[in-house]
Amino acid sequence: GSVVASYPYDDSPMHKPTGVYSKSADDEVFKYLAKAYASHHPIMRTGKPNCPGEEEETFQDGITNGAQWYDVEGGMQDYNYVWANCFEITLELSCCKYPPTSELQQEWENNRDSLLAFIETV
Repeated sequence: GSVVASYPYDDSPMHKPTGVYSKSADDEVFKYLAKAYASHHPIMRTGKPNCPGEEEETFQDGITNGAQWYDVEGGMQDYNYVWANCFEITLELSCCKYPPTSELQQEWENNRDSLLAFIETV
């Protein structure tokens, strides 16, 4: 996990594991939507999720192009965009895939304003 808003494409023509910006035709729209969410999240907007084992990982403005972060061949986000014209972003909301119950209230607080801003933007 991490704390970042990721947008298409997740796959790149070169299929390198990481570092290849894979621009879609609607790249600016995807960045706008990702920033709408990330800019309202207290951790995501810093671009520094500080996840255990990945402390040096950073994301400018709290967003990333999926393939630039890591290449995913055959992902649902890209499939829906290409074949159904659905605009999707992927929200990584926590360093931990399964946060303990004791942290869920804080996770809600961290994401509430972002979710409302994203809904308003859409």
